[in-house]
Amino acid sequence: MIKISKRELNLPRAVIAKLLRIASESKSVVSLGVGEPDFVTPKPILDFASKAVYKSTHYTPTEGLTELREALVKKLRKKNNIKAEIENVVVTTGSQEGLLATLLTTLDPNQEVLLPSPCYVGYIPEVDLVSAKPRFLKLKEEDGFEINPDLIRKSITKKTKALIINTPSNPTGNVLKRSTLEELADIARDKNLLILSDEAYEDLVYEGEHVSIASLNGMEKHVISFYTFSKSYAMCGFRVGYVVGKKDFMKALTKVSHYVTLCPPHLSQLAALKALTISPRYTEQMKDEYDKRRKFIVKRLNEIGLHTVKPNGAFYAFSNISSYSKDSFKFSDNLLKKAKVAVVPGREFGPYGEGYIRFSYATKMNNIKIAMDRLERFLR
Repeated sequence: MIKISKRELNLPRAVIAKLLRIASESKSVVSLGVGEPDFVTPKPILDFASKAVYKSTHYTPTEGLTELREALVKKLRKKNNIKAEIENVVVTTGSQEGLLATLLTTLDPNQEVLLPSPCYVGYIPEVDLVSAKPRFLKLKEEDGFEINPDLIRKSITKKTKALIINTPSNPTGNVLKRSTLEELADIARDKNLLILSDEAYEDLVYEGEHVSIASLNGMEKHVISFYTFSKSYAMCGFRVGYVVGKKDFMKALTKVSHYVTLCPPHLSQLAALKALTISPRYTEQMKDEYDKRRKFIVKRLNEIGLHTVKPNGAFYAFSNISSYSKDSFKFSDNLLKKAKVAVVPGREFGPYGEGYIRFSYATKMNNIKIAMDRLERFLR
């Protein structure tokens, strides 16, 4: 008899997986749940990949192709102001795998990880998987879901090893201010705190600026940064990301990654290399369309009666439903059954996500308009 581990039994069922299935199986449901670009990967990348498949049938080094890592060093120096060398970069099978491998490399059982909540759904189970302890810190709607550095400093204990930040944020769309990042950097240096910086949505900033915390003075020893091609180039299915950190850590990460995935997909790495050479207009066109949807959906949600802080980045709107329901799962389930609109309940994003639901506007404008009309009727 096969016995399932307690670790697996304690993992939450992924609501996102359910939404993906519903969206693919039901034509009557309008899904504003899944956080995936609705755009097709830019044609130059697809054309290149269709030919490159003939020379991408072998393993690559675990840390990734040398030519891709060299190109990423140039990107990091120019775009993120991170003084990286090739030894500072490891290519991974998406940034999600990079985060798991990083947690396996840095954390021992029962060490604490600070998670400002609402936070990305993947952080909590990954911390659990490595037998570490998540410690949730409340992000307040009235503060625009900005991290409070004073709360971080007060929350550090002898068991605290790391803080995970996400800017722009999934699910709130918050873009952390430079001043906030500078205060977090001071704390990291003072307390020897490791900061894991998830920057998956770095190219989707509508207001303000994206700042990589690893670019701040003296932070190269305290930050591990995560990036992906999924959002900037609509390459989710290629599953390619990369991790950036100090050299000795990256060497250790490579050893762990070898036993997790052996190496990233060869074809995906070649496609990523091509992506770094194409015109920025492809990403800008996607961002411009997201921005139009952002302005529309936030305006409609607030008019309908769901208070929604304007997101400055990513492609999510995080709406307060507390005046209608105290149970985001029940609210979302009823919205799906009665109005045929799929959203993600706030509780998925940690304990302080309760009382909210997340809308993804990574879908056609017409779908958003239909969903908003259905939502308005549902709330009457």
